[in-house]
Amino acid sequence: MNLQQFRFVRETIRRNFNLTEAARALFTSQPGVSKAIIEFEEELGIKIFERHGKRLKGLTKPGQAVSVVIERIMREVDNLKKVSDEFAQRDEGALVIACTHTQARYLLPRVIPDFRKQFPKVHVSLAEGNPEHLARLVLHEQADLAIATETLAQTPGLVALPVYTWEHTLVVPPDHPLAQLRSSAALALSLEQIAAYPIVTYDRAFSGRRSIDHAFAQAGIVPDIVLEAVDADVVKTYADIGLGVGIIAGVAFDPRRDKGLVGLPAGHLFGQHTTCVALKQGVFLRDYVYVLLEMLAADLSREVVNEAVMDKHQNIERLKEVA
Repeated sequence: MNLQQFRFVRETIRRNFNLTEAARALFTSQPGVSKAIIEFEEELGIKIFERHGKRLKGLTKPGQAVSVVIERIMREVDNLKKVSDEFAQRDEGALVIACTHTQARYLLPRVIPDFRKQFPKVHVSLAEGNPEHLARLVLHEQADLAIATETLAQTPGLVALPVYTWEHTLVVPPDHPLAQLRSSAALALSLEQIAAYPIVTYDRAFSGRRSIDHAFAQAGIVPDIVLEAVDADVVKTYADIGLGVGIIAGVAFDPRRDKGLVGLPAGHLFGQHTTCVALKQGVFLRDYVYVLLEMLAADLSREVVNEAVMDKHQNIERLKEVA
């Protein structure tokens, strides 16, 4: 058995058992992948994949156990490469941050400039998407970390650590009837008052949308949601032109910048939410990743992160201490 066979099996699983897609991702031929997997199964004496004719349909029970071991082995191989990079080019490299538009637009601009000053040779990339997509990027090590509110904490194989908490805010033009409820009077704002108007808010995969739907459902109210969007800027744009009452994450509203809108706090209606940063369990982290994490939240020290991310018998940070 060899690492190439491990790669073929892992990529085939990741590509939903599509050998053609796996071969394309590995820059090789489909027959080559198929042959290597068959030889690996013969060497082990078990079938890893369930088959229907020549098509792979899923994992056998032994295959499920094999996939766990292969994933662990490949993770450690990847970690060895990262250890090498860490000591050869300590302050150089690439950092891929998977994030929603809200985090890219409103959280990261507070952090990235200082990070770039400290690590000018690190190339930073933002990979935006919905939370489920972001989780997959980290699991498949196509991103170093993910930042979002939903899904991450429920994804097996990821560790989610809190970054900040937030509440929803309503946004309306100054001449809107609800704008008269600004300041402390907004605490009396009810779901019935909001539902009297069309609503513009997030797509169901983003920024606490589930809590919005749940609150209205619990009250027996069917809101008139006339437009859904994946980012707060779009919601604010349509609220500004009078399409409906906007409901966005509070972090996305800045009275100094959004002068054409009035913000009304709605935490008492839709609850409090926690945005998290997610890392893959057991993965090796470059020094500059630790620095970024502590910039995101002061509580995310190297010790806290290592305790959460590293398995008890896989604390690769010890490699640095030995070296």
